[in-house]
Amino acid sequence: MTEDGTALTVAQMSAATGLSAHTLRYYERAELIRPVARTAGNQRRYSAADVTWLAFLIRLRETGMPIVQMREYARLRAQGAVSTEQRLAMLEEHREALQERIALLRAHERALAEKITIYRSDLASPREH
Repeated sequence: MTEDGTALTVAQMSAATGLSAHTLRYYERAELIRPVARTAGNQRRYSAADVTWLAFLIRLRETGMPIVQMREYARLRAQGAVSTEQRLAMLEEHREALQERIALLRAHERALAEKITIYRSDLASPREH
């Protein structure tokens, strides 16, 4: 259910999250999301909690967490508070890996900036041949 109490169809959930219907079904099969509520006609209906959880999964994916780890995190989440310490450890480890990747990307960015500066300098003062 959304904030106003209505459930989202697959198309609405896709629009809300930016995930395709295929990806939404894959996430369900991969056990990243709990089985989705169904109508009498067997059509999926997503809740506001599903939207929030999918937004978090998208963030994990976009920060480079592999599906295997995302699945483990989802499994732990389903256990509730007893797994809080394990989930915290997973997120701290992922954040550390992300920080290392960011540092590497920043180093690459600096190298590119240096090369761009050289090329701009070359173009600003053409050498005679």
